[in-house]
Amino acid sequence: MARVTPWLQTDPAGGQVIVTRFECGSLFKLAAVRILHVRLKFDVRRHAKGFIGVKVLTDWRRRTLLSISLWQDLDSVYSMGSVPRHISAVRVAGTLTTGTACGVFCFVGDWRQVMFRGEAVNHSPLYPLQP
Repeated sequence: MARVTPWLQTDPAGGQVIVTRFECGSLFKLAAVRILHVRLKFDVRRHAKGFIGVKVLTDWRRRTLLSISLWQDLDSVYSMGSVPRHISAVRVAGTLTTGTACGVFCFVGDWRQVMFRGEAVNHSPLYPLQP
């Protein structure tokens, strides 16, 4: 059960983390989804606004792939719709996976504020530190 934390507020402008899980069922399908992600990363970097980066974690034994991408703000996530290769990759991945789940995680505050309810500058690590 999730813990209720009334003092925390989401800040969509502070950045987004998107986690997508692909359960593939076979090594061949998993390798194909992984190749799709490698090719897609370059197009997303070129066409999507506000994209910071992506990390792909592959669990070969469980035939599962996790894609974790970082975005400057919530509006930038919607720019994925302007990446033609992503649109076609979604269709292909749907035929290669037995299950897919995706979650959007929003910035809620500095770690000191979150962990200890401390007074801290609420600065997202997805943006440069200011001197």
